[in-house]
Amino acid sequence: MINRSMMRRALLAGTALCAMGGVAQAQTQDSQVAAADTAVTQVEDVVVTARRREESLQDVPISVTAFSAEKLDVRGAPDITALQRSTPNLTLQVSRGTNSTLTAFIRGIGQQDPLWGFEPGVGLYVDDVYLARPQGAVLDIFDIERIEVLRGPQGTLYGRNTIGGAVKYVTKRLGDDYSGKLRAELGNYNERNLVGSVVLPVADGVAIGGALAWYNRDGYGKNFTTGAETNNKDVLAGRISVELTPSDKLFVRLALDRTEDRSNANHGHREVREPNTNTAVLPGVYDTLAGIGDDNKVMTQGASLTGEWSVSDVVTLKSITAWREGASSGKGIDFDGLAQPFLDIGGNGKIYKDRQFSQEFQAQIEADRLQGVVGVYFMDARASGAFDTILGRGLVPEAALVPSPSAATALTQLTSGSVDTESYAVFGDLNYDLSDRLKVSLGARWTRDEKAGTVFKANYLGTLGSPLVKPYVTPLPFPFNVPQILTNYANRKTFEEFTPRLSVSYELNDDVNVYAAYGRGFKSGGFDMRGDATATPGTKNGYDSEIVNSYEIGLKGDFLDRRLRANAAIFNTDYKGQQVTTQVPKLTPPPGVVSFVDNVGSSRIRGAEVEASAVFSKDLSLDLTFGYIDAKFEKFPVFDLATGKTVDVASTRRFQNTPKYNASATLNWRTDLAGGQLAILPALSYRSSVHLFETPIPSIDQKGFTLADLSVVWTSADASWRIGAHGRNLTNERYRTGGYNFPSNQFAQSVIGFYGPPRTFKVAVERRF
Repeated sequence: MINRSMMRRALLAGTALCAMGGVAQAQTQDSQVAAADTAVTQVEDVVVTARRREESLQDVPISVTAFSAEKLDVRGAPDITALQRSTPNLTLQVSRGTNSTLTAFIRGIGQQDPLWGFEPGVGLYVDDVYLARPQGAVLDIFDIERIEVLRGPQGTLYGRNTIGGAVKYVTKRLGDDYSGKLRAELGNYNERNLVGSVVLPVADGVAIGGALAWYNRDGYGKNFTTGAETNNKDVLAGRISVELTPSDKLFVRLALDRTEDRSNANHGHREVREPNTNTAVLPGVYDTLAGIGDDNKVMTQGASLTGEWSVSDVVTLKSITAWREGASSGKGIDFDGLAQPFLDIGGNGKIYKDRQFSQEFQAQIEADRLQGVVGVYFMDARASGAFDTILGRGLVPEAALVPSPSAATALTQLTSGSVDTESYAVFGDLNYDLSDRLKVSLGARWTRDEKAGTVFKANYLGTLGSPLVKPYVTPLPFPFNVPQILTNYANRKTFEEFTPRLSVSYELNDDVNVYAAYGRGFKSGGFDMRGDATATPGTKNGYDSEIVNSYEIGLKGDFLDRRLRANAAIFNTDYKGQQVTTQVPKLTPPPGVVSFVDNVGSSRIRGAEVEASAVFSKDLSLDLTFGYIDAKFEKFPVFDLATGKTVDVASTRRFQNTPKYNASATLNWRTDLAGGQLAILPALSYRSSVHLFETPIPSIDQKGFTLADLSVVWTSADASWRIGAHGRNLTNERYRTGGYNFPSNQFAQSVIGFYGPPRTFKVAVERRF
């Protein structure tokens, strides 16, 4: 694949090409002029592929929010997490540890733990290719056509691990005309971004396109132990595609992409005073005293081959073949936030790798009254990793790291394992027009997941490293050099599920329709890579699948001659077998952390969503969103290590990353200025209080907060130039997006929080040709 130096050289070459090409191609701007037309007095129609075929968003009986490339560009959206600000009941946040690992929740359902072996609850797709792992999934926004957010289980067309919903990242087709653009950005924290793309038609029906992006920013804070920056950004991403259109019935695209993130590790901010050394809390929420180091690298790359053949006016055949791989290396997370290693995850480094191959065949049907998709799907994937956890080492002098009573309180715990998955599915979703106004849609999917897991976990006493990740620092004689094996097994499990979907929609008139829908979703089970078989022997059996049954009624309508659009939905979700990871201090020596995964019985989620757009004139429009969720555990049985019994703690548990209320408002005012158009977009977004874990932790749970953003953008009359100024989080709100809590003096009362970005400003200049 493409290496980093090649990508940098190509980006510089593309810069020169864009500069020269802009002059030569200035006269080919007709389509862009139309896009910049200011005489827009109606809400625009949006075409989506939520049901794997193109149709108007207003006709789809699914809760969908769509963002065009133009809308995201004008708002200055930096990456995919920006969608959270203006999408009801959506959480997209940077996960702990790195700047490119994604935490995704929709309607209270997701997966916060990015460890290999765990499946996400929200599916992420790039051009219909499923991304199996959250590492590298914080996608920077460039070279796209649109992004779609589908809320509710998508178990029929998208299958496994979409029980909360799906996020679709759709890139642009190249087309037949030479075009390109170059965007440069400068901002506070020494932000410097450069993005370029070009489309080169090389023959009739043959085009080559490329896009390169470099994102660089200093840190928001500092590591006062190592002197390094924290929360910085250093990302290089590239995409190359070749499209063949030998006729109007045949289309083929080959696409390659690679992303490298060399940003420093993100250790979080210590929230409480350290009791052993009385170390004070640092005043800056982006600052740390983490002693394990800052090196970090995340790499993802892949290739896809997509072919479409219009066999007739009714049937189109489609094939999607894809391969992807990823790797992470460097440091993990310093959970104690101190120079001393009381609790360091991956302090000696980490090893993480994944790869996947998938093949999908579809037949798309477009008849007079019948539309739909049927198909088959296969995926072969492997995810593996290893890391050391240094436990209780902070109070032990270096000289004591020899066989002695203190050796029992200074240890390294190795966690390692892998999971291999083969997934098979057959699916179909058909829509039939019973009349001009009444439509019914019926879909179903059968999925079979075959998983093979291996887990090895061991304690190494009196050392700072395990043999797998790092050699012993201090050689120990027998019996201290013999590891204490906690878990060592290989097992296989198979998960099968049938996930149907049914919807009925009725057009009250040409502009308003109502619908009712039922959908079932499934997230397969697996094996706990952190499981300690000495404390919880059942970990060898793995955990079971999650099942979601969702019921929804909605309305989608355009009013006042399409000057007002209002879409609303209410839903009720029955959630069974929810997979919850619990980590607690071990009750017996040697010290440690016991991790176990429970299928916690059942819960129910109720909620509502409203999205509205109003066009007051050709110069003024307003977008509003509102989301409400009432989520409650009904059964939550857990294993009590102290008593050895299972108890129901549902009354004391809360849904994580799920605010009860969320809302947003974006005003768009436009006026003619200097031969072009000036757009001013102030925006507010609100999220009520959230729990970061199922157990309420007041020291890190986040209170409700509001974020204020502002974009001012000027576009030339022919749309060839765009200059924008973008400010985000203008009130400099401090808000947590994640955290951890280990309440024990052994672990220095480790309570840390991870914070969203502070106030940022940037200026962007873009040249299109």
